[in-house]
Amino acid sequence: MRTSKKKTTTSNQKHFILIRGLIREAAHWGNFPLLLKKAFPKSKVTTLDIPGAGIYFDSASFLSIEKMVKEMRPKYLEARTENEECILIAISLGGMIAAQWIKDYKDDFQKAILINTSYSGFSNLFERLKPSALFYLLKVPFLKGRKKEARILSLVSNHLEGYTHTLNLWDDIQRLRPVSLQNTFRQLIAAARFRIGNFKPDIPILILASLHDRMVDVECSRRIADNWNMPIYGHPTAGHDLSADDPDWIVEKIKSFL
Repeated sequence: MRTSKKKTTTSNQKHFILIRGLIREAAHWGNFPLLLKKAFPKSKVTTLDIPGAGIYFDSASFLSIEKMVKEMRPKYLEARTENEECILIAISLGGMIAAQWIKDYKDDFQKAILINTSYSGFSNLFERLKPSALFYLLKVPFLKGRKKEARILSLVSNHLEGYTHTLNLWDDIQRLRPVSLQNTFRQLIAAARFRIGNFKPDIPILILASLHDRMVDVECSRRIADNWNMPIYGHPTAGHDLSADDPDWIVEKIKSFL
């Protein structure tokens, strides 16, 4: 097991590290980082992009979660200051990266919040990606631009009131930094291959899940919470992209957790 240099003390300053999910990037967090900063005025917020997306959209993504962690960690080390309380917030595929990261570098983070994620071994393939969602997503590779983003958003969001604003944001992102079809499949393969095994983290972790997630079965989050003996809260209406549907709810749960 690889470990970082042990931090013996932490300051009062919280440093939130945010990781998004499959073929998503830092900008897909929308206004969530601003809400987080408002709730914790003295905190720092750093967003990390997954290889193959965001600022790395023109680079090849990796076929393993472990390699993603290795590639992303130097940016984290560059952003952090010694003795901060580092808190990892990750959604979907980002939650797999988070688990591997906490396993490999146990002293990097003091707490974590995992949102709508899933691990093989805890849940089966068709819980991790519902058959209805898989069928719906089969058309996505053949779409481009706004139509592609609209189809993805229609699956992962349940709150119509913010639909147009979010679609406009996502459309702008994909025009500036489009994720290639090759990287989409490479990230899917990495997610499907991911195994966390019998690892149990020794830091406090909060699990947040959408009860009406139409992409990933909520049981995936429940099983993580059960296996790790961690607290879990379910949002009654939001979709898979909980940060798009109700970022304020996430912030409130984080405030209570911390």
